[in-house]
Amino acid sequence: MKKEDLAACPICSKIQIDDADQFLLDLKCSIKVYEKNELIVRQGDVCDSLYMLTEGSVKTEMITENGNILGIEIIKAPRPLAPAFLFSDNNHFPVDVTALEEVEIMKIPKEEIMRLMMTNPDFMKQFLTHNSNRTQFLTNRLQMLSIKTIKGKVAHFLMEQETESQKSFSISRNQTELADFFGIARPSLARSLSEMVQDGIIDINKKEYTILDMKRLRELLV
Repeated sequence: MKKEDLAACPICSKIQIDDADQFLLDLKCSIKVYEKNELIVRQGDVCDSLYMLTEGSVKTEMITENGNILGIEIIKAPRPLAPAFLFSDNNHFPVDVTALEEVEIMKIPKEEIMRLMMTNPDFMKQFLTHNSNRTQFLTNRLQMLSIKTIKGKVAHFLMEQETESQKSFSISRNQTELADFFGIARPSLARSLSEMVQDGIIDINKKEYTILDMKRLRELLV
């Protein structure tokens, strides 16, 4: 991790240090580079260290009980991977983590994380805040998965992206990745998106999405 990444990392942004270079030198950790499409973590692996994504991006996927692959999210550096499970009684990774490009992972032992918490209260606060935010993300994810219709899932996802000041937004995932994210077949997603466009609910220009009729979009959630 470069010193400029400290401020960008959600669990390190408030660390009070005088010398960032020395802080990184003193940090007890190991660093490993993974190639594109290489599996970094397998679902069920023991989480005994904090995995910090310091360069590149990864995708996380979960294998369901019926054997389907469910895309969870795409994570870009600098970000920790599944930090909440480090201190869990059942400390196993809940997802597969795969490199989308060449990535660098900093592996920080659990004992080192505890030392940072005891010596730097701001780090502990940011760590807890980040885990709380991740819980909120997973709650929203479960809400989306509980919706039975494809159009309802799409509507829920698009409403999460939209803000009061911006009805148009870019989505980094292509349709195949979106289908994995929703846990559905790509042709089914493509058909639903096409029908929503024809009905005048949304507009799609490559990866740019625009909500045209919020009222009708909300009705799809029912």
